Amino acid sequence: MKKVIFALLASVLVTAVILSGCIGDKSGGNLSNVTIGYQPSTHQMAYTSAQSMDWWSTNLSKLGVTTVDKKLFESGPSESIALSSGAIQVAYIGAAPLIPAISQNNSDLKIIAAVQINGSSLVVPKNTTYNDPQDLVGKKIGTFPPGSIQDTLLKSWLVANGVDLKKVEIKAMSQGDAEAALMSGSIDAVFLPHPAPAVIEQGGYGKVVYNSGQMEADHACCVIAVSQKFIDEHPDIVKEIVRIHIDATKYTNENPEQAAEYYAQMTGVSKDTVMKSTGEWDGKWVSDPHLIENYVVSYSQAQFDQGLIPRALTAEDLFDTSFYDEIMAEQK
Repeated sequence: MKKVIFALLASVLVTAVILSGCIGDKSGGNLSNVTIGYQPSTHQMAYTSAQSMDWWSTNLSKLGVTTVDKKLFESGPSESIALSSGAIQVAYIGAAPLIPAISQNNSDLKIIAAVQINGSSLVVPKNTTYNDPQDLVGKKIGTFPPGSIQDTLLKSWLVANGVDLKKVEIKAMSQGDAEAALMSGSIDAVFLPHPAPAVIEQGGYGKVVYNSGQMEADHACCVIAVSQKFIDEHPDIVKEIVRIHIDATKYTNENPEQAAEYYAQMTGVSKDTVMKSTGEWDGKWVSDPHLIENYVVSYSQAQFDQGLIPRALTAEDLFDTSFYDEIMAEQK
């Protein structure tokens, strides 16, 4: 009888330990490593500011995270794959690349904060005359792959201006390949995020003729995204990530020259080029996800109309604004 009672007590204790472990997971305390994906764009200078000031490691260490790694991506589609697979836990990424991952692959990705609006430009060779979108008929345009912000916005803008997409060759390219192709004359234009347009102008082989904010005013571009699984298991860490981003966005807006220095140190782009980029672009660093909800939903509709995804997504499919809202309520 004593053996039976002992066995039952042991079973209860084991169950309690397992349950307490689950509770620990949900508090975020059992996560030792976080990897953050980002791209080499001035769109994401809030990330590089926080990284350079060691805010990620310092703040997340208080929640049990011992290592914060970073991973560079050339564009959003490959980054969304990494986020969906769990290869990274957090992504500074364009909003549009998340849409195919969610709509096609049923990934549980969620946007938890805005990062930036506008900030891409159409660039043509320096000696080219450009008047309106019809001038692009019969031309080759280099931009990021299908599903990216740039590809989605460019195609929607061309269609809205009466350009038949079958009469324009839109070539999926990395930023470096697009810059090289424009320089060599193998393509006729590029549509790229900053600082690429500033780099091209400084190189003397291209000129900006149209900004993305003219295509769609105050359109959403970069966001922070995580998986629903990450939210469920580590809400405290997710909330702290949003808090760090809010503070880093404020710092970057208030200290643009120092933020440019941090970005230059991390990416190798000269500080002069960074300052030219952020001095001439039409972008803005933001953190409030409510500012961009309608725009991101419209990207989903555009991708559905273009046949890229099987179903359009709603704001509920795409966003979790609860962490941002909770932090704002605490600051009142």
